[in-house]
Amino acid sequence: MPDFQDYPIEDILEAFKELTAKGDTLFQKWTCAGCGSRQTMEQPNLVFAHGTCEECGDITEIKACNYLLIRNLRS
Repeated sequence: MPDFQDYPIEDILEAFKELTAKGDTLFQKWTCAGCGSRQTMEQPNLVFAHGTCEECGDITEIKACNYLLIRNLRS
C-alpha cells in the first residue's frame, strides 16, 4: 500500500480557504483508521471532522488529511 502524506486538519482548512477563494475545487482525502484504505469525500470544497469508510464502514475522526485539487485555469 502506498504511503500517503496527510497534514493537520487546521492546515488543510487554510488551504481550502485560499484555493476555493481563487475558484479551485477541492475534495478532502483521508485514510480510514479501521482498514487503512484511502477515502475521498464526495462533496467538494468542504472539510469534515469525521468520515465513514466505503470499504469497511468504520467511522474515522479526521485529525489529518489531504486533498485532491481541481485547478480553475485562469487567464
